[in-house]
Amino acid sequence: MQLTVEVEPEDDGRWLAEVPELPGVMAYGPTRDAAVGKAQALALRVLADRLEHGRRTGLLSGDL
Repeated sequence: MQLTVEVEPEDDGRWLAEVPELPGVMAYGPTRDAAVGKAQALALRVLADRLEHGRRTGLLSGDL
């Protein structure tokens, strides 16, 4: 599974990073890199939670 991080600047100077493959995974940061880092960390937590609770992640062959 490849995850995409989409990034865009906000009018107030913050950056918004979103992982479209994982609904609800989005994070703000004061810089582009900070927003991307927060979104990546959140994506990993979401995937870990799915694995822990036996939900499919799409990460492993046959897990789609």
